Amino acid sequence: MRELKTYEGRPAAEAGVGKDPVNEPMIRHWCEAMGDANPAYEGPDAVAPPTMLQAWTMGGLSGHGGAGRSAAYDALFGLLDGAGFTSVVATDCEQEYLRPLRPGDAITFDAVIESVSAQKTTKLGTGHFVTTRMDVQANGEPAGTHRFRILKYAPAQRRPRGKQPQRTRPRPVINRDNAGFWAGVEQRRLLVQRCTDCATLRFPWLPGCNGCGSEHWDTVEASGEGTVYSYVVMHHPPFPAFDPPYAVGLVELAEGVRMISNVVGTPTDEVRIGMPVRVEFQQVDEELVLPVFRAVPGSIA
Repeated sequence: MRELKTYEGRPAAEAGVGKDPVNEPMIRHWCEAMGDANPAYEGPDAVAPPTMLQAWTMGGLSGHGGAGRSAAYDALFGLLDGAGFTSVVATDCEQEYLRPLRPGDAITFDAVIESVSAQKTTKLGTGHFVTTRMDVQANGEPAGTHRFRILKYAPAQRRPRGKQPQRTRPRPVINRDNAGFWAGVEQRRLLVQRCTDCATLRFPWLPGCNGCGSEHWDTVEASGEGTVYSYVVMHHPPFPAFDPPYAVGLVELAEGVRMISNVVGTPTDEVRIGMPVRVEFQQVDEELVLPVFRAVPGSIA
């Protein structure tokens, strides 16, 4: 632990340069993917969504060349690997925004190893949390801070064969923002939020309107009709309670919003973009009901 602590405060990356300046195409793609229609992100006075902060620093598949991870960062990982903490999982991130980013801003950044935790035991296994802090500049001015935390751990021993726990479907995370949606699902109703100020529909459920920012809303019951907007077929890795291959679809509802769920009842190699589907409510077990989508009869050639 004393040796791990010597890495705190040492650089994780130095003199990093964003591959592209802040630009409108990336902002547009981000907003389309997130379903964010805020007018602040369009037009001659547009700013970038604050949560894109890290996106401007990413190196893509080819990386940043010589401005990648520092020798200290690699040495820290080598020390942890050598002690048996060979697995890694990202746990959380925090961002602080100091000024808006605008198209044309040139992005530079530096990163530091901010902290290495004492040994912790989790369900995944035992290891150390490593937090790095990235300081982002735009045209040489401080623009924001991004903290990224991972767990370097030794995987917990798996249960012996024959003593595996019962395969149960993972439970959705229900909080004060989406509880109304899941209450509707229990009643076999597919509820979509509607802003009572600008009438914009939104899904997933959010505390405020992504069109006008209003906090006032009600709900409308969706018809359940939709089309497959995009999809993936999961083959690997296998998860308990899921039997690959299975199709996960991004379904565009007739009301115009999109939601992710399983596409059932159709061979995975026959699922197609544009395929008409209809919601049905699947009783997974005594407690859990999930909305899934099935192809409309006659829609598959």
